[in-house]
Amino acid sequence: MQIIPVSEGAFTVDRTKQFVPFDLNNDKLQDRPAGSLLVEIQPFVVTTSKDIIVLDTGLGFKNAEGILQIHRNLMDHGINPNDVTKVLLSHLHKDHASGITEKKDSQPTLSFANADYYINEEEFNFGIEQGLPVYHTESFMILKNSPRLKFTGDTGSIDENISYEKTGGHSPFHQVFWIKEDNKVAFFGGDVAPQFQQMKTKFVAKYDFDGKRSMELRKRWWEEGTHKKWTFLFYHDIKCPVYNP
Repeated sequence: MQIIPVSEGAFTVDRTKQFVPFDLNNDKLQDRPAGSLLVEIQPFVVTTSKDIIVLDTGLGFKNAEGILQIHRNLMDHGINPNDVTKVLLSHLHKDHASGITEKKDSQPTLSFANADYYINEEEFNFGIEQGLPVYHTESFMILKNSPRLKFTGDTGSIDENISYEKTGGHSPFHQVFWIKEDNKVAFFGGDVAPQFQQMKTKFVAKYDFDGKRSMELRKRWWEEGTHKKWTFLFYHDIKCPVYNP
């Protein structure tokens, strides 16, 4: 199993829910609106003997050449985006799901054309109902009638290597994933477990749908994962995207 963080960069986000690029070398957090959070936007690609898996898809930003940043990042690691076989989505907030599609000739197309997309069914319907500013429905509506859309439920397995659990916490129907191969386990906690330091700190986040549940889940995963030597993947961590106990 190979794990590669494919960062889109650092951003600040405030109560407007707009993600504003942040230059770690030159910008100052105190110059941003009060209450701004500094986060990395960091999808992952996990390669196994049978799959190339993308975990969440980022903001869908394009670089100066007009190429999706997540595509550029994959290609920089020798991976053709058309070879991705599975896209696993923790939830559909716009900073995690806007890279599901890209526009070509003004028409939305799936950014990973040959992959199956795994989304909790209740999360999908909830995202359509809620819409902006948190859910950018244009990014995922193309999946609604697509054979590439694979709904997940409360808990289960996609195959012998990938399992999932609907957790709630950050959003009502948020889910997390375990990818297993050769006695190794990669754990992706999405936005319930977005940063390394949060795993070791007992706190209730105001931006969570159910902050108390998120806190309890982090404690459980940290205790189990450090004991079992999971590899933790942190989507919003500036300094520590991957942690091996």
